[in-house]
Amino acid sequence: MTERVLVVDDSSFQRTVVRDALEGPFEVVGEAENGAEAVELFEAYEPDAVSMDVVMPEMTGIEATAAIKDRWPDAVIVMCTSVDQQEKMMEAVKAGADGYVTKPVDADELVPEMRSHFE
Repeated sequence: MTERVLVVDDSSFQRTVVRDALEGPFEVVGEAENGAEAVELFEAYEPDAVSMDVVMPEMTGIEATAAIKDRWPDAVIVMCTSVDQQEKMMEAVKAGADGYVTKPVDADELVPEMRSHFE
């Protein structure tokens, strides 16, 4: 079974990078550009996992992670964050994040991190 993934980032370039990395090993079911849209699309598509940016307008990745985990506790959420955002990663873990990778996103890092939650 191929796991279904939602890609969330406010940068269209980063969404493309992440989507390209995940397509193939996973089925990318949608893309969101902020946390509020991520929650809406999660409800619509019910993916197995989310690649979630931390800093976004309207609703941060941390707020979106908490909202998704509150309703769907089994959802896998992997945060994509800049190296200098360690404090925000602690907040993300408290919100329910399952893992993280650093930007710039590298397929050789993201795919194994995402896959590790399904083995």
